Amino acid sequence: MTGLVILGVALVAALAFGLYRQRVDGRFSPTMREVDLAPTPTAEDPADRAADLAVWDAIASAVPGAALGERATFVQFSSAFCAPCRTTRVLLDDVATRTDGVAHVEIDAEEHLSLVRELDIRRTPTTLILDGIGNELTRAAGAPRREQVLAALPSSSQETT
Repeated sequence: MTGLVILGVALVAALAFGLYRQRVDGRFSPTMREVDLAPTPTAEDPADRAADLAVWDAIASAVPGAALGERATFVQFSSAFCAPCRTTRVLLDDVATRTDGVAHVEIDAEEHLSLVRELDIRRTPTTLILDGIGNELTRAAGAPRREQVLAALPSSSQETT
């Protein structure tokens, strides 16, 4: 009888965890870094601009060929054996291709561990959305859905057909 009770508790715990992960995976949410970010910099205040670009500067120094999108940039952290990473790559590439001014940069988390630690990436895939000047707007851990990606883009970008 005790074994059945333990089995029942384990099943309920596993079900609760699975439902929780299903609800939060791929969901874009405000980041803790937003608290540290200054307001959007102006041309008159280059010191604030330099502080705000810390996220993009870290990415650009780790991945020299990376290009910042005019309106937004998807920065995807992936690993080699991650199946959701492959579907996320296809989705983000498609949205970036169809949306003016949006770029997609994929970073291998295993090859850039110092960047992963610096940006507090805890699992793959993790997608950061940066604005046109490199500020982190939002992030999602897990594979997002197309409607979540499109809703998280800055409002000035429009998907083309």
